[in-house]
Amino acid sequence: MKIVVINGTEKHGVTYRLKETFLSAFKTEAEITEYYLPKDCPNFCSGCTACFTDGEAACKDRLYIQKVESSILQADLIIFTSPAYVMHASGAMKAFLDHLAYRWMPHRPATEMFGKRAVIITQCVGAGARSAAKDIKHSVSWWGVSYIKVFTAALMKDMVWDNLSENKRNSIEKKICRLAEKTSRINYAKPARTGIVCKIKFMLCRLIQKSVYDKRPESVDCRYWIDQGWLGKNRPWKNKR
Repeated sequence: MKIVVINGTEKHGVTYRLKETFLSAFKTEAEITEYYLPKDCPNFCSGCTACFTDGEAACKDRLYIQKVESSILQADLIIFTSPAYVMHASGAMKAFLDHLAYRWMPHRPATEMFGKRAVIITQCVGAGARSAAKDIKHSVSWWGVSYIKVFTAALMKDMVWDNLSENKRNSIEKKICRLAEKTSRINYAKPARTGIVCKIKFMLCRLIQKSVYDKRPESVDCRYWIDQGWLGKNRPWKNKR
């Protein structure tokens, strides 16, 4: 099995430790590829919209983005990690997700994403871990992923892992180990089920693309939907890997 990890920071702190604990359930049986932000996606999306109008190959940062995206499309499990920065995901993670806006369902979602599984790991000092996870989950769900599990941890005033009480550390580690164990038992040869909410989103986007076809059938997004057969009877969840 293949796992790809998108780390929202290069810092090897608490989030890194939680991720390593989670991965320990897979290291003997999985091929793991990791990316660290911002190193592996150093630039902000400039909002030029070239990826929408001319295709993703027109992005100025395509060499970074296409490398990471290729790993995501080949992976059986995608893991996102981020500490909470001002109650949200890290700026580097947000910049990376912005770059993949063309993979949102209203544009050119990848068929492979409708069978993927994802895990989001966030932590914070006090409140914010859940809203940080929500930032990531929002984008990933619009890529077509239905199976998304979230792990959050609040460290309260103890910013350093070693300063936590033994009971607190054990409690957090037991929770993430339970999630890892459950996730490791999945049969990854079988794609994840596409949920009803995802299907509704897709059908609404299909109506949008049908409207676009009437006005601008030559648009990049519209041509993509036509080539996939999605304006006809084909659906991405029916021809998953």
